[in-house]
Amino acid sequence: MDFQIPKKVEKIDEDIQRHELKYHNKRVAVTKEFTFDAAHHLHCYEGKCKSLHGHTYKLVITVSGFVNEIGITVDFGDIKALFKEEIDSKLDHRYLNDALPKMNTTAENMIVWIWEQLERRLKVDEYKKLGTRLEELKLYETPTSYATLKREWMDNE
Repeated sequence: MDFQIPKKVEKIDEDIQRHELKYHNKRVAVTKEFTFDAAHHLHCYEGKCKSLHGHTYKLVITVSGFVNEIGITVDFGDIKALFKEEIDSKLDHRYLNDALPKMNTTAENMIVWIWEQLERRLKVDEYKKLGTRLEELKLYETPTSYATLKREWMDNE
């Protein structure tokens, strides 16, 4: 492959016009991953998760929407702020059995609660007018074990 150094850096309103920044009108999904640390134990479970233990959870958030006038669906920084405010502030370095509503703190229960928090926020912020919506969550309890939740499963129940 032949690598080249650009002779000129593209400038807005000179080399590219503002109306050219938005290339299409398609729905596009963007995904961002986060981690948080928390402890919990499971009730009515006969196994080692019956005892108090901790995880470094990984949450994968996928949202979709239509691109704005400069070609962005959802800024990755906005997804990060949403995670920090709605999930991380409530769950990171917490005892999940106290931090969450009354439930067995399984990944399957937690992911629905997380969905509800994010979905509620997306419906009231400026995202709603852009058609932004939550599409999928993955909540990893370990690097090889996770729960998945998709929009169609929440909408069709």
